[in-house]
Amino acid sequence: MVFQGSSAAISHTGKVRSNNQDSGYAGSNLFVVADGMGGHAGGDVASSLAIARLEALDQPYSATSEAERALRDAISDAAGELSDTVRIRPELAGMGTTVSALVMVDQYAVIAHIGDSRIYLYRDGTLTQITTDHTFVQRLVDSGRITPEEARYHPRRSVLMRVLGDMDTEPEVDTFIMPTQPGDRWLLCSDGLSGVVDDAHTTKALAQGLPPGRTADILLKHALDGGAPDNVTIVLVDVGGQHPVFSGTATIVGSASNPIGIEVPAARSGRSGWLHPVRQAANEPSHFEPAPEFLEELIEEDRRRARRRRLGWIVGAALAILLLAFAVFLGYQWTQTRYFVGADEDTVVIYRGIQQDIGPISLSTPYQDTGIPLDDLTEFTRAAVEQTISASSLQEAQRIVASLADSTGASG
Repeated sequence: MVFQGSSAAISHTGKVRSNNQDSGYAGSNLFVVADGMGGHAGGDVASSLAIARLEALDQPYSATSEAERALRDAISDAAGELSDTVRIRPELAGMGTTVSALVMVDQYAVIAHIGDSRIYLYRDGTLTQITTDHTFVQRLVDSGRITPEEARYHPRRSVLMRVLGDMDTEPEVDTFIMPTQPGDRWLLCSDGLSGVVDDAHTTKALAQGLPPGRTADILLKHALDGGAPDNVTIVLVDVGGQHPVFSGTATIVGSASNPIGIEVPAARSGRSGWLHPVRQAANEPSHFEPAPEFLEELIEEDRRRARRRRLGWIVGAALAILLLAFAVFLGYQWTQTRYFVGADEDTVVIYRGIQQDIGPISLSTPYQDTGIPLDDLTEFTRAAVEQTISASSLQEAQRIVASLADSTGASG
């Protein structure tokens, strides 16, 4: 049966790159995000070819197993087409694309995924990442070597371990089937969104319950406000719900929306990089798929970074402890310049330090037992001494004691 719900697709170049290598598709049953890689032309071609190959899957399926098999076959065919394209145009070697695809079959979502674009499910106020990134840093997270927060800012976060490319005609694709229900919101996005907008802001946007198109606009604005260093593509799918059902016309965005997007482009003049270095830098690949022999080098690099990070923490902690100890020492030295007059069991005593204690540690010590009996003091004066009388210096403390001695003589 045809999927009952509503959807929207939107794609933006972002604030840094000069062309959009992303592609997105929202149809009647099929929803896809593809994030191209491989330079100015290669990424465009790769993501467009992937969408063109998958577009034929936008139809009702009688069983989820049929849809899952169709997704696997279509993605494998797309890999073969990328290889054929590179044989025609060798300068496009190394191009590739991520693919995150969703096919709705009755009350189930059939998912296929390769790369670091993502599929999220928003249900009952909770946002859950459904797919797992096929990246170097995700391996580090899975092994417990870094945290998910550290992964967001890791310098190798764009290193892909799996991608739909021209080098592998039998790509390893994750496929699985999940039940879905009315009220679910499925979000497919390139890392231009997920790498900039955190889960809290994404959840807040989805929780407003606005139509998919308006929600996608809000998410895009968050990415642009965050700098949008990469292309941003968003496909949002609502299952059931209060908004109008899908109209029947597919929405294609990004590179695949260009009628000539899947054509192999002519070679670009080498002068453009010299004339426009900033634009050329903006067209550098947003992802990198390492050669197998480079993986060990990456792992060793991360080990060195981890060792430096641990050493930094140790040095920082040691410096903090030293600074704290020095501050405590200076504070204690200052207390030893202060004096006050107090009492022991039966006489008036001059103390050095301050009246406060830090737990079991006293910040004062007896400096001089004056020998003046507490019993010789008036009731008021004795109470004042027992509560302590502060003095700014030893001389002032001695003057206070002399005054107390005079008062006992007068009373005698």
